[in-house]
Amino acid sequence: MPCNLTGRFAALIGAVALALPAILLAGEVSLTGEGSVKYTPDSARLQFTAASEHKSADKATGAVNEKITAWNEAVSEYKARMEDYSDASLTLYTRNLPVGERNEKPEQRAVASQSVSFVIKDMTLLNPLISAAQKLGMEYNLGAHQFFHSDENGLHQQALGRAIADARGRCAFVAGELEKTCGEIKTINVNGGGRPVPMMMAETRSDKGAVSEVGPREIQISVSATFELD
Repeated sequence: MPCNLTGRFAALIGAVALALPAILLAGEVSLTGEGSVKYTPDSARLQFTAASEHKSADKATGAVNEKITAWNEAVSEYKARMEDYSDASLTLYTRNLPVGERNEKPEQRAVASQSVSFVIKDMTLLNPLISAAQKLGMEYNLGAHQFFHSDENGLHQQALGRAIADARGRCAFVAGELEKTCGEIKTINVNGGGRPVPMMMAETRSDKGAVSEVGPREIQISVSATFELD
């Protein structure tokens, strides 16, 4: 029995000895790298809607047309700086008003609406345009998704470049600890992410509805990479 154990132990030592050169020759390290870029949006996608409701469809539509005409006049000095401008979104439908009695015939109303949408890349236009819409009673909504940077592709590339550089730096550290040098990248994967993330408050408004600040954003990207160790 002792001889048998001794034989098995010797065989195990031999197997490990044979495997060690393969482990050393593998000479690879897999790790992750992270990169981020902070920025403030310099552009916005905006939409304002003029709506009217009346018993007559013609009058409802006419009221909307008047608002759109007034809007175009109010923002005429800014039109040249609005991109992708469109006012083709026009809708007209009929709705029934609530009735007080079960057998009462519901009264119908025509509801007309028309939206204008565009992009601005000059944020100084934001509050004047909001003010013009408010004076005309136009509907609008401002959310974090409507603000963006005009060079977001470039910002994504910066964040990705920093993630790759971070991975290289970590590889250099690991290699140094092992008394080796970091070689070429064998594989690399970009791990999703990259969507702008609002930091703190996306925007704050005064009592009059004007935007006083559009908060900073951050693009975060991570990569997984395998490097050769020389």
